Amino acid sequence: MPLTICLRTIKNIGLFTKAQIKLMNEVGDTILPTTSTPGAKAAKVGQFMAVIVSDCYEPDDQKRFIDGLTTLQAECKKRYGKSSYMKLTPVQRNEFLTALDKEQKEFQKNKKKEDPSHYFRVIKDLVLWGYFTSEIGATQALRFVEYPGKYTTIDYKKGDRAWGGF
Repeated sequence: MPLTICLRTIKNIGLFTKAQIKLMNEVGDTILPTTSTPGAKAAKVGQFMAVIVSDCYEPDDQKRFIDGLTTLQAECKKRYGKSSYMKLTPVQRNEFLTALDKEQKEFQKNKKKEDPSHYFRVIKDLVLWGYFTSEIGATQALRFVEYPGKYTTIDYKKGDRAWGGF
């Protein structure tokens, strides 16, 4: 069964509850919001992340990811006095994730090679992967040429969207 059929409605997936999947969709939509193209929530990145973490991550990495979501919620309460990320305004969400992104970049720069990545780095990477490999990301955010096909070169003009393909 194609993944898109499985992901039509939000339901528990693998290790994740409906609430956690909604949270991942909202975080994803703050990272990649709707602009002239649909955002990460429309691409169902929360469901994608739940499947990848549940089915492909080792148990220690699964725990680290879920603990990261818990940490994200705790940081919302600490910084904004709100019980969850879902209660933040769009401006607060953007401000919060921008601060987390800065924090993860600093962490990544100073961590030992064998140390795991910062939890927000993992979340952000999964959002980007899920979005740009989704039908929406690959065909609406990126330019799309279905292949296999013959090899051709295509001129790139500054400001053109990047290319995607399956």
